[in-house]
Amino acid sequence: MQYVRLGNTGLRVSRLCLGCMSFGLSAWSPWVKEEKEAIEVIREAAKLGINFFDTADTYSNGTSEEILGKAIKGMERSRIVIATKVFGPVFDDVNRFDRTGMKEDPALVNRIGLSRKHIFDAVDASLKRLDVDYIDLYQIHRLDRDTPMEEIMEALNDVVRSGKVRYIGASSMDAWEFQKLNRIAEKNGWAQFVSMQNLYNLLYREEEREMAPYCQDAKIGWIPWSPLAMGELTGKNRSTTRSGSGFTMDMINATRDEVANNTIIDRVQEIAQKYNVTSAQIALAWEYTKPYVSSPIVGISRIEQLKDLIRALDVKLTEEDVKYLEEPYSPKKKMVV
Repeated sequence: MQYVRLGNTGLRVSRLCLGCMSFGLSAWSPWVKEEKEAIEVIREAAKLGINFFDTADTYSNGTSEEILGKAIKGMERSRIVIATKVFGPVFDDVNRFDRTGMKEDPALVNRIGLSRKHIFDAVDASLKRLDVDYIDLYQIHRLDRDTPMEEIMEALNDVVRSGKVRYIGASSMDAWEFQKLNRIAEKNGWAQFVSMQNLYNLLYREEEREMAPYCQDAKIGWIPWSPLAMGELTGKNRSTTRSGSGFTMDMINATRDEVANNTIIDRVQEIAQKYNVTSAQIALAWEYTKPYVSSPIVGISRIEQLKDLIRALDVKLTEEDVKYLEEPYSPKKKMVV
């Protein structure tokens, strides 16, 4: 396994991050793996050198965090980098996914967003579910545009200063918003974001326009989600991937260019045949050609999938390969989250 510093920090993370959204309760979503199988996958991933694990309090309404905590029990804490997130609600009904009516529900109105109250409550709840003393990377899952930016950044700074969190990161927002949040923190001497978790793959490259230049200049590390485009870049039949349906995929589908996407997928398969590797390895190898990418987040259901993806670290694409893969891309409407 290869390791890299996360952005401009001294924290070293594996070049692949294991996403834990697919670990939790199958009743929450049918593609989710239950506890016993999930723990086995996480522990095998650690044996393969993965030290970076990403989850969120909302995944299976806290069950994903609980499973990750159980899986790393007995491991030396210093060898594990835990990333989790705050923003969405954690429902008392662990099987609930629907989020309608939250702003009118007195039981939920302060259990969503990035108010000081919710951030403080959420970090304590995550620590309890994970059964750890601190979180390595605490990320805002989405930007709460109803809460003042100063309140958000001061609250995040306070959880860092409390020792409950080591670093803070962000996910999926406009570049100007991300820069403004960090500028507020810088001005006040508060902790700044060290990472950006955004949608980025060969089929969706809109983040290259503004977010990439800013993060590269500010030395902020990317940990992209969906580097395989919900499985579309693996070359498998769509019926065997998560790409066919789901809230996230519905947003991605709204920005599709079927002709361009199919051409890119065909070229990924062509380059894979050239190097005698899998399409998934080529899709990841392309991510590694970008200097701002630290550790793409991959979701798996079987350890064999992770072993295949790790081999992407040995694939070295030429400049001609990269140009060939990128050339068919057509601009897309920016995905709104």
